[in-house]
Amino acid sequence: MSFTRTLRAVGGAVMAGVLLFGAAPTALADQNRDDQWPLKAFDSQGVWKESTGKGVTVAVIDDPVNGSHPDLTGNVLPGKSFIDGGRGDRKGTGDHGTGMASLIAGHGHGGGNADGVMGLAPDAKILPVGRPEVGVGVENSGLGEWIRYAVDHDASIINMSIGPSLLTDSDKRALAYAAQKDVLVVVASGNSGESKLGDLAANPGVVSVGAVDKAGKVWAKSNSGSQLMLSAPGVEITSASATAGQYRLADGTSDATAYVSAAAALLRSKFPDLSAGQIANRLVKSAGLPPGQKGLQLPDSRYGYGFIQPLKALTADISPGSKNGPLKTPQADPAADTGGTTAGNDNQQASGQQEEGIGTGAIVGIAVGVLVVVAIIVIAVVRQKKNDRNGPPPGGSGGFGGPGGPGFVPQQPGPYQHPAPYQQPGPYQPPGPYPHSGAYQPQPGAPGTFPSAPPVQPPGQ
Repeated sequence: MSFTRTLRAVGGAVMAGVLLFGAAPTALADQNRDDQWPLKAFDSQGVWKESTGKGVTVAVIDDPVNGSHPDLTGNVLPGKSFIDGGRGDRKGTGDHGTGMASLIAGHGHGGGNADGVMGLAPDAKILPVGRPEVGVGVENSGLGEWIRYAVDHDASIINMSIGPSLLTDSDKRALAYAAQKDVLVVVASGNSGESKLGDLAANPGVVSVGAVDKAGKVWAKSNSGSQLMLSAPGVEITSASATAGQYRLADGTSDATAYVSAAAALLRSKFPDLSAGQIANRLVKSAGLPPGQKGLQLPDSRYGYGFIQPLKALTADISPGSKNGPLKTPQADPAADTGGTTAGNDNQQASGQQEEGIGTGAIVGIAVGVLVVVAIIVIAVVRQKKNDRNGPPPGGSGGFGGPGGPGFVPQQPGPYQHPAPYQQPGPYQPPGPYPHSGAYQPQPGAPGTFPSAPPVQPPGQ
């Protein structure tokens, strides 16, 4: 889903500025680091003073991740490849998984780790879950198994920068399993510019992510929909290639998803007692919108609740809220709710049996009723003839049910009183505003662009 535009080899180090960061030595950042504009927009130096994602494992369900890439060495667990059954930290044929891992937990390389790609959560660990290549709009065969593997191997966040897929009941049960185990699932919205989300991104309980550009505006190809929750940088994103020493430049909601997963890792590291839903709550309530979009009713189908602002999410005074936060609870047994193939057939059979029983009973009841009615009519006729001969019965002037007779008049109820109408809660609104982190602010003299900033350097080693 990366829609890679170019692959480029790392050139010689380019002097883009000198930056002193904590205890790290003075170093020159190379062009790849300088091109990582999201780090500048996020004020990564301020972010890393609050959290670096230490102690958090992020599963990347994607191409296998090259754990030997100089920007990722030491940060990638063995994992598993569901392509060949081997380890997931070995270089595969695709670059995508390595690229996503580098945006989450890359640590750069060289003197002071000033070269190469830096992830937003450089001390997080990556659990690679390699999966076969699949086409867009087809079932990701094995998705449920991949999710369960990630959950059972201690991932607290699952990043799925993969194409829209058709979910099976098994996949939905696996997503519900992740929710039950308090694992935050982050999913890309898709890159086809459609106004609806695929099954995976629209599934209850996941954080679906769209892409924005340097000005904080929605990328033209980012899929939208009512289930979209957040946005993040996804235009002109530099990340690591699977081939050591090479890098990629791409547009896509995949990259945006990786940044949201990284931001979640920062939060899970700093706030280990918060649930997955409460982590999502902090991301939602600290999200921002570009100038001119402040009046949107949230969630918006294009922005969700806005683009992430990690520093604000880490430092703002935000109440934890409910356990689920803005996340909906996925069904543990989706077939019972959606009429899955097997359960649906069983239900239809049970329904047919029930209808058949009701029909037989109705026939018997009607027959009995007819006999009773006939008997009443016969009695009435006989009495009527007798009355015609002998005059009206004592105490009354009419026949059955007539005035003075034994007829039953039911008690009529008063008019039906409607209960008070149910008040539909309004849309979820983040309280605001919180102190702005400085991200996504227009640059003086150049409307719609991020402010210039010195090259970003990693936290002290």
